Amino acid sequence: MPTMLDVAGLSHRYGGGDQTHTVVDDLAFTVEAGELACIVGPSGCGKSTLLRCVAGLIKPSAGEVRLHGDLIDGVPDDLAVVFQDYSRSLFPWLSVRANVEFPLRWRGLSKAERHRRADEALASVNLPDIGGKYPSQLSGGMQQRVSIARALASEPALLLMDEPFASVDAQTRFELEDLLRRVQRERGSTVLLVTHDIDESVYLSDRVLVLSKSPAKIVADLRVGLPAERDQITTRESAEFVSLRGEVARLLHGGQPATDAEKLAAADLAEADAAEQLADTRSKETL
Repeated sequence: MPTMLDVAGLSHRYGGGDQTHTVVDDLAFTVEAGELACIVGPSGCGKSTLLRCVAGLIKPSAGEVRLHGDLIDGVPDDLAVVFQDYSRSLFPWLSVRANVEFPLRWRGLSKAERHRRADEALASVNLPDIGGKYPSQLSGGMQQRVSIARALASEPALLLMDEPFASVDAQTRFELEDLLRRVQRERGSTVLLVTHDIDESVYLSDRVLVLSKSPAKIVADLRVGLPAERDQITTRESAEFVSLRGEVARLLHGGQPATDAEKLAAADLAEADAAEQLADTRSKETL
């Protein structure tokens, strides 16, 4: 697959002189077209700063970011961002459809084409009939779906998501995770998502980039070998999921990447645990 995002030698510092604080330090990674990659790291390590550099919202102190080969110097037209706080990212005085259409106003599209794209995006997030409502009439989960629809309506080359499900309850979070995976596969979207949730990073992604404490460095780039079709129960109970979740947790706590032998042993242990839990469940059902 061609490279969609290329981050090379990226560093960013705040302040100057004796008050200089390095937030991210010499980061380098790529994201392929159609890939969903998650960035996970300790609180305050610089995840959001990295995302702002990728989005072109701030200019990095060193290094460069390229989107489909073009150097990012300012916010690209074919990039969209979904933020954590849905209540502040939607305009309360605009209808749902108008909110979704808002970024399209500067694309030179006709009113009919804007309507079509907005309705199509809302349908893709399972909200086909609420275009005339206002954000205040929707639940938190529905508002975040509208935020995702707004990002999708612009048909971005790269979709950035900054802890997009952190402000909703656990059940809604699971629903939104499954929604994102479905929409991403159907549209072939390229997604870079920042999260502090280890389970979410493993469940959602094709790859997990693990960052160190500030100043952030990449300590591991882990390929997720889970099936494309995932389920909130069976996937999270699988040996592969449990093993990889443990690997990410260990890295976040300062551990070193596991050797192949350690990964195999962890997978065997996780598989044995899963089998034991299944046997226990069946025993209880029999009783």
